[in-house]
Amino acid sequence: MKILSIAVLSTSLLLGSAAYSQTSIKIGYAISRTGPNTGGAAVTTIPNYELWVKEVNAAGGIKLGDKRVPIEVVQYDDRSNAEEAVRALERLINQDKVDFILPPWGTGLNLAVGPTLNREGYPHLAATAVTDRAPELAKRWPNSFWLLGTSADAAKSLVELLSRLRDEKKIGDTVAMVSIADGFGIDLSSAARPALTNAKFKLAYDKSYPIGTQDLAPVINEIKALNPDVFIAFSYPPDTLALTEQSRIAGFNPKVFYTGVGTAFPLYRQKFGKNTEGVMGIGGWSGDRPALRAYRPRHKASAANGAEPDRWASAVTYASLQMLQQAIERVGRIDRAAVIKDLQTGSFDTVIGKVKLENNMPTRHWWFGQWQDGEFYGIAPAGNEGARTAIVPKPAWVAP
Repeated sequence: MKILSIAVLSTSLLLGSAAYSQTSIKIGYAISRTGPNTGGAAVTTIPNYELWVKEVNAAGGIKLGDKRVPIEVVQYDDRSNAEEAVRALERLINQDKVDFILPPWGTGLNLAVGPTLNREGYPHLAATAVTDRAPELAKRWPNSFWLLGTSADAAKSLVELLSRLRDEKKIGDTVAMVSIADGFGIDLSSAARPALTNAKFKLAYDKSYPIGTQDLAPVINEIKALNPDVFIAFSYPPDTLALTEQSRIAGFNPKVFYTGVGTAFPLYRQKFGKNTEGVMGIGGWSGDRPALRAYRPRHKASAANGAEPDRWASAVTYASLQMLQQAIERVGRIDRAAVIKDLQTGSFDTVIGKVKLENNMPTRHWWFGQWQDGEFYGIAPAGNEGARTAIVPKPAWVAP
């Protein structure tokens, strides 16, 4: 018994000594500062990484044991390229010896870096990835946490609304769907296709387009000729903007107009003004929550261009950083395995409310929202706090 007590005391002293000798926490990330993912990373990810580091360091740093240590950042440009993202992470791990790694922006890049983060035992808080593989990946990579949910649930929620609107005679049954040929678009269209078919909707158009496509006018013109009641685009920010602009120019104004990532960005409202009214898109938030009301001006003051957060993954991204900090502080030392365990089992106070993960995923999500009176509100699930009722049909486009 005495030997055990001495061993436990010795271990405790060693851990305490390690925490005491730590002068900073080195956190690294590779992010898309160039390439087609730049828009999403610049709105959703980079401002929140910078805000969090700024606020944590202003408060003295992250608490390890009985002291606080500042965050030291090492970052690279992944150039919106999967191979470059993996190479950058390997540099962060093997050359820079970072303590923790923050994830890239987007579904495709999070899937690309997942094996590396798992092999090296780093927590992977995927705050900008939507994939049906999330439950499987959470089991295969127990270090990974998929905070935006699955494509199937997002598609199911959208089709449920469309079915109700059809029952209410507000829309017909003809749907046109386009998707970006990347992990995000492939996953969501693959989930939506059978959901729409099973609900007896007619898919008049169902095509994908390559990432980086500049001219989407031919797509919109082809779809307009089919006169669908519903338009769905599982798109990334540049495409979301282009598809909306081309629809306005062509006078394509279906009763439901739904676009993907970027619809919830303040930039979308700034670009399209009154034409945002009634547009639906993936994501949403309950902006009336006090923590989010306080978060918005802090984000705006910190962002390089004074931008507000997007109304979906921005807050989830910031919440993921709060979760990481709380896990590290509860562990009290740089012990990635223990931090992963705390993320799996702990409860966290965040800007989006109390978060407790089940099977490495949250139990509550916003699946989609809609612009109403100049603000993007969460629509579904309808039971979420602050959920709004959808406006259908969408108001007609107006002259800019």
